Amino acid sequence: MRRARRTRMAVAGAGASVLLMVGAAAPGRGPGVDEAGRDPGVPAVGLLVGRVLDEGRGAVRPGGEQCTVDVFRLGMCQGWREERVLATAGGHGVVIPAPLPGGVSHRAAPGTDAGGPLEIAVAEPGQGSLTDVSVTDGHGRHVAGVLGAGGGRWVNVESLRAGESYTVRVGAQDAAGTAVGATLVFRTAPPADGGRLTADFGPRPGTYGAGEIVTAELSRPVPADDGLARTRVEQALEVTSHPRVEGAWHWVDESTLHYRPRTYWPAHTKVSVRSGLDGVEIGEGVYGGPSDGVEFTVADRIEAVTDSAAHTMTVRRNGRVIRTIPVTTGKAGFRTRAGVKVVLRKESKVRMRGDSIGIKKGTSEFYDLPVRYATRVTWSGEYVHAAPWSVEAQGEENVSHGCTGMSTEDAAWFFETVREGDIVEVVNSGGPRMEPFGNGIGDWNMDWPAWQAGSALATTYGAPAPAVPPVPSRLSPIT
Repeated sequence: MRRARRTRMAVAGAGASVLLMVGAAAPGRGPGVDEAGRDPGVPAVGLLVGRVLDEGRGAVRPGGEQCTVDVFRLGMCQGWREERVLATAGGHGVVIPAPLPGGVSHRAAPGTDAGGPLEIAVAEPGQGSLTDVSVTDGHGRHVAGVLGAGGGRWVNVESLRAGESYTVRVGAQDAAGTAVGATLVFRTAPPADGGRLTADFGPRPGTYGAGEIVTAELSRPVPADDGLARTRVEQALEVTSHPRVEGAWHWVDESTLHYRPRTYWPAHTKVSVRSGLDGVEIGEGVYGGPSDGVEFTVADRIEAVTDSAAHTMTVRRNGRVIRTIPVTTGKAGFRTRAGVKVVLRKESKVRMRGDSIGIKKGTSEFYDLPVRYATRVTWSGEYVHAAPWSVEAQGEENVSHGCTGMSTEDAAWFFETVREGDIVEVVNSGGPRMEPFGNGIGDWNMDWPAWQAGSALATTYGAPAPAVPPVPSRLSPIT
């Protein structure tokens, strides 16, 4: 099964309103609409979206203690703003503007404070509950959060990033169980002084599969036409590994770089990522700042290759076959993406609904299923998971809506065997090719020459490079 693909939504200008209506008509009181903005005859849930506006006061109390949602509500920290949003059956949502003095209906607000909390809550107890909250930035990175007991409130547990646009997608259900939703966009304020250029590396410390990549998120963009600045940035980013491998950085966009080896990491590799940006002049008046490094290790190389034509998945550990599994993949109209993907995370239970990919309730293709042992491989909703309802088809034909289904026993084994970063490849599916960026880790679908072409350090690969004055921490991307 495959959920609707998430798309980026741009916000014009750093001074844009921190909360925008997306895909809905301008809110207003129409016939049959009450003061809360609801039409009693239409399924909807009122939500409160709370965040901290950046008005020079920050999200830290005078004593240095971080302000939480509850502390803001008690008035102990300034800057808290709540806005009411109506989640509708169409999934777009309507912002209900608060009245402003002098009859003003809208006022541009400062950007959201990246250091402050973000909260999504059901406005009225008993009106409904949250079922899913997804917060992603302009690069597709997800912000971690926790959903409270009963689905009444969601709060981020991972900080936002300064100078970034965020898309919030909220799934909820009303008191009758009807699915509703809202989509919102806001922007965080840039660093107060423009900020020094730093790098935020990923993944987090830990143990990963052989398909994991290194990411570097820069605190400010470096334009593609500034080859000198990009060269200096790459020179200052060091990736070392034991055993040593050949690898390179690739510019995904103006503030994102990915690093990968020419081929998958060898099993049991130790990887260290460091920045030498601090004090380096990147461009006129722009200097690098300090950045925290990261270290991670690579486990056994697990590769799961699904042949959709043969309806089997072959799982190898360090090149040796350890299990062959009968599977079913996407049928006509819902073909599974072909190519290499990487395990993003594991979810023991997931609720999958047909309307998440545009299948109308009441039609023959609609589904609403609790799914166990779900291993996610794309952010748009492609999983390897237990599908006990299709056991007879597994190994024989493709009947899914895009996911790879298998028996509960096999799915439980797969779930316990793989980890984040392990390789999941699909061949002979007839589906679209997995894109390199934006929907998970598709970097391995780009051949090595194309990957090298995305680096500013062309000299490393035998081509002339622009003249670069010496800078501190001159580091080669070949590790």
